Amino acid sequence: MELRHLQYFQTVAEELHFGRAAARLNMTQPPLSQQIKQLEEELGFPLFHRSSRAVELTTAGDVFLGQIRSILSQLDRAVDTARHTARGELGKIIIGFVGTATYEILPPAIKEFRTIFPSIDIELRQLSAPNQLNALLNGDIDIGFSHPPVASCELISRSLKKSECVIAIPKNHRLADKQAVAITDMMNEPIISLSKEAWPSLYEDFIQLCNKHGFQPNIVQESTEYQMVIGLVTAGIGIAVVPVSAKKLFNLDVLYKKLDQEELIAEWIISYRRENHNPALFHLVHHVLQRTSLF
Repeated sequence: MELRHLQYFQTVAEELHFGRAAARLNMTQPPLSQQIKQLEEELGFPLFHRSSRAVELTTAGDVFLGQIRSILSQLDRAVDTARHTARGELGKIIIGFVGTATYEILPPAIKEFRTIFPSIDIELRQLSAPNQLNALLNGDIDIGFSHPPVASCELISRSLKKSECVIAIPKNHRLADKQAVAITDMMNEPIISLSKEAWPSLYEDFIQLCNKHGFQPNIVQESTEYQMVIGLVTAGIGIAVVPVSAKKLFNLDVLYKKLDQEELIAEWIISYRRENHNPALFHLVHHVLQRTSLF
């Protein structure tokens, strides 16, 4: 029994006329009549009562029609779902993200994407940069919002955003009156830092900048989150180098100063496995890169 036989039967059953059914199916009547006879022979019972004046369903044919309609309807839905999935309009994307991506990159991007593709399920998992790398390579997540570097030929990484860093200091600090803070001003200061696990490139760049000026920074506390860093600055525990987006954590007790004559750059990236063929992922990557204008 072939699918076309069931479709032929349903059309004849709906029209109760072989001529009209053949016209709907874009075929001639004799081949259609022959296909229905073959189906009846395979089933072992008649589907129609035929006379010179009318075609009627048998009792068995009527029952068979009810079942066939359900099967064909489910098949149509399956084909439609698969088609939308193949186009990336349905499906699921698992996203890994570092905490720093939640301040200005991830929330608006995901909000807009869900508006455009409401039928794609999004699962979010907060993971450190190293854990994201492992999750990507293992196929546990589809894409990661993180920081460089990502050293794997199995992954594709694209830059999302770069911004300068500033120095966060308590408002009553000895450096509070300076327009800009030199890196050497930090030589004897206790430093609160975003951890190397949270932001490998920024952590290493800061260490190297201090070493370039002849000292090792006195890092007294590390954290994976902006809020904790700024909270410790507020408490007078130390000063910190943070991306300029940290200013959005408005705090009357903290001042933000430019770094004098030097530059530290904070960068966010997306990474995904080269062999990930999830169609929905393509749409997310396209959307995020288009939004940040970094194709």
